[in-house]
Amino acid sequence: MNCQFDRFSPWRALLAVVVLTVGLAGCGLFPEVKQETSGWSADRLYQTAHEAMLQGNYTRATKLFDELEARFPYGRYAQQAILESAFANWRANETAAAIAAADRFIRTYPNHPNVDYAYYLKGLVYFREDQGIIGYVYELDLAERDPKEMRNSFAAFKELTSRFPDSQYYQDSIARMRYLNNAMATYEVNVATYYYNRGAYVAAVNRAQASLIGFPQTPANERALGLMRSSYAKLGLAQLSEDSQQILAKTYPDSRYIAGIPRTPWWKFWTREENSYGVEATDQMAAKPWWAFWE
Repeated sequence: MNCQFDRFSPWRALLAVVVLTVGLAGCGLFPEVKQETSGWSADRLYQTAHEAMLQGNYTRATKLFDELEARFPYGRYAQQAILESAFANWRANETAAAIAAADRFIRTYPNHPNVDYAYYLKGLVYFREDQGIIGYVYELDLAERDPKEMRNSFAAFKELTSRFPDSQYYQDSIARMRYLNNAMATYEVNVATYYYNRGAYVAAVNRAQASLIGFPQTPANERALGLMRSSYAKLGLAQLSEDSQQILAKTYPDSRYIAGIPRTPWWKFWTREENSYGVEATDQMAAKPWWAFWE
């Protein structure tokens, strides 16, 4: 027993040193920032943080913005620090911190002339919330993700467009709302398709109906009607299947779901059904840079 303890004790000692070193390093992160910035004015803190952000050093930028807000909680620089910290956190994929900063600005400065930007940024954060690094390389289909973030994004853009119809972010927000509406409808149809392919035809009908009722006049309605027709046919409900067929033919006379859709070979796994969401975000921003929102 003693021999085994003696044999492993050097490793335990090394592990203890590593843990202690990491702990001390973690504890020293913020004191280093405070030491470095001790005696700095609000202007110098802001300019340094802003430069770090523009250079893509978002971690340093957020720490400096937090320090600025803590030491100078009132005034113009504090307001700018909250919004720019929200942006820097978003770009650093710290989505929870980005949302928290945007919400804090909205609560603290509800009548600020640039509060529309806080709503817009919230919408953007949720719009791409779960894509992470991969999302910048390959544009993930929003209709294949959890709709919670899509709903949150839609709500933020809707709040902006309802309260600030003259906002410089209005047009882009409207376009993103249309895209999200179409994507959420497609999500419902994707779920309906999942149930249909597994023989759960009642569930397929329910999800297809949810898409038609919740998201009328969206491209996904065509697929929803086709699924309802096929599901009712599988259930032996000939009249309901025929009714769905008639509605499909009347609404989409050239629909490929009327004549039938050939199956995609299994080996063409990279081929996706074309999703015509109808609208793409415009990225139509103001002429001045986003970070000059206080001017």
